[in-house]
Amino acid sequence: MGDGRGKGVVLTIAIRSVAETGSTNADVIALAAAGAAEGFWLRADRQTGGRGRQGRQWESPSGNLYASTLVRLRPTDPPAPTLGLMAAVALEETLAVFLGEGRATIKWPNDLLIDGAKLSGILLERSGYAVVIGFGVNLAHYPQGLERPATSLSAQGVAIEPQPFLEVLAEMVERWVRRWRDEGLPPVRERWLAHAHAKGSALNVRQSDGSMIEGLFDGLDHSGALILRLADGSRHVMHTGDVFLI
Repeated sequence: MGDGRGKGVVLTIAIRSVAETGSTNADVIALAAAGAAEGFWLRADRQTGGRGRQGRQWESPSGNLYASTLVRLRPTDPPAPTLGLMAAVALEETLAVFLGEGRATIKWPNDLLIDGAKLSGILLERSGYAVVIGFGVNLAHYPQGLERPATSLSAQGVAIEPQPFLEVLAEMVERWVRRWRDEGLPPVRERWLAHAHAKGSALNVRQSDGSMIEGLFDGLDHSGALILRLADGSRHVMHTGDVFLI
């Protein structure tokens, strides 16, 4: 299938499944250092040390999806952080297969919600020219007692096992990585905006220093950063932050 360096080349998808591990992201980072190819996936039935954004613990009961994949950066690729938007778009399209188009909403940068309740999380970690993208999707279970509501596909009336769900997701990620690489950020950004919370949605954003800033969602800039319209009418561009829909 070629060496994977040309534009439009379809890379081989390889999925390895294990019963239990500490963290699929940590494992794939190690495997990347050992020479794992782009398109490799690791799925675990259960994680004992799963992580979310900003170091949060990610609960990992059996029945949900815990899987990570590898992208090897090339000199002509778009900026690596935009892979977070790409991953959200690929997951949204996967959910559309099982839920129907338009049921899932993207919250910046890459959470997927159903009726305002969190369904999934995506964690990107980089080691040199390797970017590992970890997906956690509530298929059978969802956590209780969080600061914001959560849900699962099962709670939405959809019963799906992790392996067949991942097989669809892997195909979507492969297709969107190819578009991201060949066409740049514009098609990713377009699909992201078409399936995100509506422009004008009220947001609270917790900044890296812990302070909160409130504004209205005003789209994404050319790099994929969040644009907030503040009360005084000014626009504030945010590259990091924890977003809450009000």
